[in-house]
Amino acid sequence: MVAGAADMLRRRGYNATSVRELAKHTGAPLGSTYHYFPGGKAQLAAEAVRLADGLIARTLTRELAAGPIAGLRAFVATWRGIVLDSDFQAGCPVLAVAVEEHPDLDAEPRHAAAAAFTRWTDLLAAALREHGATTEDADRTAALVVAAIEGSVAVCRAQRAIDPLDRIADALEAAVRAVLPTGPA
Repeated sequence: MVAGAADMLRRRGYNATSVRELAKHTGAPLGSTYHYFPGGKAQLAAEAVRLADGLIARTLTRELAAGPIAGLRAFVATWRGIVLDSDFQAGCPVLAVAVEEHPDLDAEPRHAAAAAFTRWTDLLAAALREHGATTEDADRTAALVVAAIEGSVAVCRAQRAIDPLDRIADALEAAVRAVLPTGPA
């Protein structure tokens, strides 16, 4: 059910996703949804964001072991696959939750999204520091990577083209290389 929620969020956004539609999408009884997620849509969306966060964080952790460039390329490849495999119909469920208004009582999804972006940025910054970037350069570059990739995924969906992601990926690779000492990244 959480994976189904992540799929619906990345395709339709938070406000356009209802618990009833989600139950139908996943084939789960509506009553089970509220049984397992008594917080309703907000709780389910937050769990979906945490799922997406975990998947990306595991990929980054694994690939960053080979260096910041490998991590960047894996991050790009993940989003490239999602956008192309969905024929430009799906993006990032974390971004979808982050950009929509939520009533004050439903802040949990937004907090989960903020935590996800922070985690990804921290992983990238740590890898950059480990490979010789200054703390300031690492933090700035990691924030640039996350924001640029997330933004380019949205542009790709709007334009129904992968070129924006490819151009951003090239620019980000140059930015990462620029903050690292000479040598393999």
